[in-house]
Amino acid sequence: MASNEGFLTEDQRELLKIASQNADVLSSSPKSPTSLLPEHQIKVSTGGKAPTVGFAVRHVRRSHSGKLIRVKKDGAGGKGTWGKLLDTDDGSHVDRNDPNYDSGEEPYQLVGATITTLFDDFKKAVIPIIEEYFNTGEVEVAASDLRDLGSYEYHHYFVKRLVSMAMDRHDKEKEMASVLFSALYADVISSDQISQGFIMLLESVDDLALDILDAVDVLALFIARAVVDDILPPAFLTRAMKKFPESSKAFQVVQTAEKSYLSAPHHAELVERRWGGTTHVTVEEVKKKIADLLREYTESGDTAEACRCIRELGVSFFHHEVVKRALIVAMEIRPAEPLVLKLLKEAADEGLISSSQMAKGFCRLAESLDDLSLDIPTAKSIFEEMVPVAIAKGWLDASFLKSSEGESREVDNEKVRRYKEEIVTIIHEYFLSDDIPELIRSLEDLAASEFNPIFLKKLITLAMDRKNREKEMASVLLSSLHTEIFTTEDIVNGFVMLLESAEDTALDILDASNELALFLARAVIDDILVPLNLEEISSKLPANCTGTETAHMARSLLSARHAGERILRCWGGGTGWAVEDAKDKITKLLEEYETGGVVGEACQCIRDLGMPFFNHEVVKKALVMAMEKKNDHMLDLLQECFGEGLITINQMTKGFARIRDGLDDLALDIPDAEDKFSFYVEHAKKNGWLLPSFATGAGATSPAVAVTENLA
Repeated sequence: MASNEGFLTEDQRELLKIASQNADVLSSSPKSPTSLLPEHQIKVSTGGKAPTVGFAVRHVRRSHSGKLIRVKKDGAGGKGTWGKLLDTDDGSHVDRNDPNYDSGEEPYQLVGATITTLFDDFKKAVIPIIEEYFNTGEVEVAASDLRDLGSYEYHHYFVKRLVSMAMDRHDKEKEMASVLFSALYADVISSDQISQGFIMLLESVDDLALDILDAVDVLALFIARAVVDDILPPAFLTRAMKKFPESSKAFQVVQTAEKSYLSAPHHAELVERRWGGTTHVTVEEVKKKIADLLREYTESGDTAEACRCIRELGVSFFHHEVVKRALIVAMEIRPAEPLVLKLLKEAADEGLISSSQMAKGFCRLAESLDDLSLDIPTAKSIFEEMVPVAIAKGWLDASFLKSSEGESREVDNEKVRRYKEEIVTIIHEYFLSDDIPELIRSLEDLAASEFNPIFLKKLITLAMDRKNREKEMASVLLSSLHTEIFTTEDIVNGFVMLLESAEDTALDILDASNELALFLARAVIDDILVPLNLEEISSKLPANCTGTETAHMARSLLSARHAGERILRCWGGGTGWAVEDAKDKITKLLEEYETGGVVGEACQCIRDLGMPFFNHEVVKKALVMAMEKKNDHMLDLLQECFGEGLITINQMTKGFARIRDGLDDLALDIPDAEDKFSFYVEHAKKNGWLLPSFATGAGATSPAVAVTENLA
């Protein structure tokens, strides 16, 4: 009988079969299969050796060394094994030349991608805007592109980026950056964003200094320029000094801006010209260069050289001036006309002068033909001949004729033309002599008060094309003319005319919008207009035009802190005092005069005020004080001021008129105010202080109306 040793019994075979089936079913279960196997110990015959006791027969095997080795789940892998059925080698290479190649068999490869934020997109977008601006100089395009980007909360980064890129370039780009800030301020970029941008620059000045050796000085100059241009408030310097330690480069930058640039005599002029001048000065220089290159061209006839010079100017946005001046040269020097037309055609064909700039140049000349005809009688006929030639040769768009026919112009009659000629002469003489009484007499001689708004428009337009001295003189003159010859309605209508033509003015004066806003704000500070008049002016202008934006800018200037002091100093002149401060000083000097009685000292104090346009307040307060204290000694002071020419007859009349208009209120505190005033008026007329048209009584007409009636 054969031995059964080493073989399984039938019962054992049955148990093993059941165990194998259970293991196959549960191998994919998340639960441990060992917990579900039959709780029977299986004895395996080992040929006389000790049997191995266990449950997972499939999962445990013995190596040749006698060690137990755990086999991978489902029998896959393990050292010395072939792996599970249909298992593939992850490292195997798929042969793309195999006829059975399937691209789906290629292993997947994950590619990482950086998640970008809105701020990252903004940072990338501003760089080409700045680069394009440095190349073209188109302020309006840069402003439009930045506005289209949106993301106003990130504009501080634009400030930082513009300055840091300009710092690493020439003076031209630095000046362009400052000009762009002036254009964007308040309209596109808020003052808070500009301040935040400069703070970021100060925080990164250490890094900037690694690439730009004079970074401290250049950034200090940018900050000083921003303060001079009223983009940063002077208080910014104080706040910045408190923010950074004294040993830091940022503190050094602020200190340099304050002590080296903003504390020096005539600092505003020095800072503005450091990189080639302010926008206004730059325009003057460009005009001179254009005149020089055209003169050289008419002498040499070298078209290529002239085009090169135009290109080197680097002011593509100002090429309309080249067109205008070239056409004037053709009118003045008739033999040069063919050369001029050849130059313009060549510049247009090369794309050097764009079609829009060409059309602007022709439009500007068409608008000034009346004035030009005074020097060149045949100007109109020559211009009418050149336009068809330019259109026929293709370098002037044919739409120019239609647009010029549809343009609205001021009433063009002989009287208006003569009036314009005469007031230009009067204004020029005033800028030379600074003689306000003489100018007023000249206007009275013209007897054309209906054209007062035209005078205001011409005065401010001529002043804007000159230096700050003339702008200050124009503001002072407006204060003197107000209520003496000009009514408030005249002033309002004059500013409306100015703002309606703001876009044309900007062709000659690039920062015209800012300067007009300052003139408007100054008129409010000087009590020529009231804030409500700004709303009236805006209502008379088309919506969304340049003039409306300028009026809005004036309101923004007036709403700023310390607006009175800053606006009074906007042209570098004036006292820098707000009206209330000036009134307080006048009261104190009159009280001191009443106590001491020294006429010469009182006159000197009035002179030191430096506000001749406000001397009517001296007259008014002196008369009120004389009534209150029954001290006619004040009349001696007024006589001395009038005799010296310190207070003009117009200012004297205006002061008396203000008392007359407020007599009802004065009578509440001074019962005999009316009698006293009548006595003062008789005394003033006897000594020649008042204009003959001045009248007393409640029904008296205002001095301005009376003067107008006399002139009529």
